[in-house]
Formats: sequence, C-alpha cells, structure tokens
Amino acid sequence: MASDGRRQRTVFTGRVFTVESDRVRLPHGPEAIMDVIRHPPSVVLLPMPDPRHIVLVRQYRYAIDRWIWEVPAGSVDPDETPEQAATRECHEEIGQVPGRLDRLGAFYPTPGYCDEVMVFFKLTGLAVADHAAEPDEDEDIEVKVFSLTEAHHLVQSGEAPDMKTALGLTLL
Repeated sequence: MASDGRRQRTVFTGRVFTVESDRVRLPHGPEAIMDVIRHPPSVVLLPMPDPRHIVLVRQYRYAIDRWIWEVPAGSVDPDETPEQAATRECHEEIGQVPGRLDRLGAFYPTPGYCDEVMVFFKLTGLAVADHAAEPDEDEDIEVKVFSLTEAHHLVQSGEAPDMKTALGLTLL
C-alpha cells in the first residue's frame, strides 16, 4: 500500500511504460479503481536552423499504422536532465547538436490516464555533430527541413497529425 493509503498493483511492465491499477479514495470521498500508465518524462524538440524553418522527421507509427511527419521527441533517461535528453535526442534523430536550448513549457498530453509530462524545447544554433548518432533499433527516420508555413500545412492536411507537433508549432 502506498504511504497515502492507495493500494497499487502493477498489471503490466513494458520497455517504455508501466500500467498500474490503483484503488484510491477520490477527493470527494468514494473509492475507485484507477488504471494509470506510468511513463517517464519526454522531450519535444523544435529544431530551427533559422527563424523561418523547422526540422521535422517522418516515421512509421505502428499504433496508427501509418507514416507521419512530426517534430522529433524522445524519453528522458533516468540519469539525465530534460536539457541533456533534448541534446541527445536532437543528435540521434536529426544528426545535429543545438547551440542553444530554450524551454518553452511542459504539458501533460493525456492526464486522464497517463502521468507523462512532455517538456518542449526550441533548439537553435544547430551544427552537424562530429560523430554519427546511433538511432534506436525501432526507428526508421527521414529528416527534412520545412518552412514554418509548410509545417503548419502538414498539420492542417493531416500529414502531421500528432498533438505534440501541432502544439509545438503554436509555441514558436
């Protein structure tokens, strides 16, 4: 039992997240069973080679069975800060390293059932890394620079249908 009286039961542990089924007392009194996905924090990257362009990646997303354009992103490892994760993910996903990171905000994409927080960064001063990155085994990434206008059109047309990309573009 958790120190606050919750009774927690882990029902699934995977590579990226854990699912818990918790019996909790709700703020207004009754008890309920709440299923929660426990996910590490993630970083969302808005890499900008100049003020009018952004780097997007095209990836196959199994959960929706399609290829989509999106802003680069990735999980924060247990031993890193969000800033360190943003620099590492930028190198891994687009082969560049940022000269500057500006934190734009942190948001919960699905707080009804998941505790993941996404930390958004604008990355500028991009430079080609001095060594090649090792992409994750499950990644097959195409990298392309778009004007901000083109990126907004990709969101509107459904070619960039994920929420982190749509939100990220509004933060610029």
